[in-house]
Amino acid sequence: QVQLAESGGGVVQSGGSLRLSCSASGFTLGHYVIGWFRQAPGKEREGVACISTTETIRYYSDSVKDRFTVSRDNAANTGHLQMNSLNPEDTAAYYCVAGYYCSDYVAQQVLYRGQGTQVTVSS
Repeated sequence: QVQLAESGGGVVQSGGSLRLSCSASGFTLGHYVIGWFRQAPGKEREGVACISTTETIRYYSDSVKDRFTVSRDNAANTGHLQMNSLNPEDTAAYYCVAGYYCSDYVAQQVLYRGQGTQVTVSS
């Protein structure tokens, strides 16, 4: 069964950190770029970060640059999003996707998407 599953979300105080994971099953995640998106209640979904298949290229949106780090472990079929210096504006459901290429920080031609994990940052 083809599946992407996020984990690692939770509730954290402002200034804290969380590490999200994106685990793939049923396909080789290393063949695709990994993109991270988030969607807050009442807001449109926005791209956060995108990483190339070989981890040589990483893109970030201005809102998370210098605070978030995207990485991947192709041997483990997994991707990660390390989030530091979190603030209440980061509160959202976070999704990972597998796509064909990064257009800046937005993964394009998405084939697979996870169900999402909730991140809540309290002030």
